[in-house]
Amino acid sequence: MPPMAALTRADVEHVAHLARLGLSEAELARLEGQLNHILDQYAKLAELDTDDIPPTAQTIELENILREDVARPSLPAAPILANAPERDGDYFVVPAILGGE
Repeated sequence: MPPMAALTRADVEHVAHLARLGLSEAELARLEGQLNHILDQYAKLAELDTDDIPPTAQTIELENILREDVARPSLPAAPILANAPERDGDYFVVPAILGGE
């Protein structure tokens, strides 16, 4: 793998502009160093021989840590709905968020 080119100050300014970030001169200088350090570390990882390592989407075994989903009695609707600013029968009335009524 060819060596990675270092990011210039102009590169960092361009990315900051695209992200609509207003950065000070000190922040731009610090980010230039930090981003180049990240690229250097990536270049070191890219030197590793990974030919015998199969592609992996998950590095550890997945395990369900959640409890079983078991139906059980709910709270009674009347005392819960008593605190609602507006209701319709056994339902809360809330403002529409998708443009409908």
